[in-house]
Order: sequence, then C-alpha cells, then structure tokens
Amino acid sequence: MNGLVFIEIEKFAQSRLGDEAWREIVRLAGVPSRIYFRISDYADEEAVALLSALSARLKEPVAAVLESLGEFIVPDLIMMSRYWINPEWKTLDLIANTEQTVHQMLRSEGSYNSPPRLQCRKSGPHEVIVRYDSPRKMCALAKGIVSGLAKHYEERVAITEPTCMLRGDPACELIVKVTSPAP
Repeated sequence: MNGLVFIEIEKFAQSRLGDEAWREIVRLAGVPSRIYFRISDYADEEAVALLSALSARLKEPVAAVLESLGEFIVPDLIMMSRYWINPEWKTLDLIANTEQTVHQMLRSEGSYNSPPRLQCRKSGPHEVIVRYDSPRKMCALAKGIVSGLAKHYEERVAITEPTCMLRGDPACELIVKVTSPAP
C-alpha cells in the first residue's frame, strides 16, 4: 500500500487521540515505529494492523474508522491532486473522473501497490454509480472519501451500497446521489 495511506492513518490517529496514543497504537499493532514516505510502498498487513489497533483504541468498528479516515483525508487528497481537478467540477464530477485523473497519476508514479480501479458512470444529473473492486475490500474508506468530497463542495449526498464484497459480492457498487447541491 502506498505510504500516503500510512501517513494519513497516522495524522488521523493523532488528530483524534494525540501523539502519545499514536505511539501506543503502533506498539499494539506490532509494526515497526517508522516515518512513512509518500513515495514508498508498505505491506497491506501493516495498514490492517494499524487500523485494527486504532479501531480498538477508539472503540469503533474498523469500517467506521475507515469511513472517518476517508472523510478526514479529502483535504490532503484534493491538495495533492489539484492540478488534475477541473475547478468547475463538483462532487459527482470528481468521483466520475477519479479513475482517469487521480488514480492514473498515482499509478504512473511507479507505485507497486496502486489504488483500486473504479468504474464510474453517471446515471442521471444528480447520481453516479461507482463499481469498486479491490482485494483490500476498503469500501468504507471509499464511502468516507465520497462524504468528504461532498463536504468540500458544500453538498449533501446519500450513499447506498446494493452490493458489497464484504457481504460476498464480487464487487461493491456505491450509488452516490446529491441530495443538496452546492449553493
């Protein structure tokens, strides 16, 4: 998994619990105490261990932690990707174009552990359908990112998930509907 994810997990944990708690989470996770680098890749198992320890410390299910983490990282993701984001886009536009812009850019950087492949299609002026397929099965992170994007664009969205890999489906399908457009 790309180092960016680890950097964001650490920042999220520190924002919720403080620096000392982060050191305890690392210890409980049984992973090396280290500085993560954006341009490096780390084992998926390390992220899972950190998220599990963070979940236990927060007394929240891992899915809830992932969703909160997704929302938390949006400002950094937007800042990093600002050159690829059309300034006229809103929530659904960015979601629909994430694969062709942001994800392809990340893959071109040479990461061996690329982001999930998304298939997105607009199903109406206020709705996009996202097919999420990843062996990591972090669809809750994707939902949190969608919520964070909506917050960024001052919109409200409703997210439904008719299929989910965590329920045994071959892929997750997220239906994202803007319920309150930006002013």
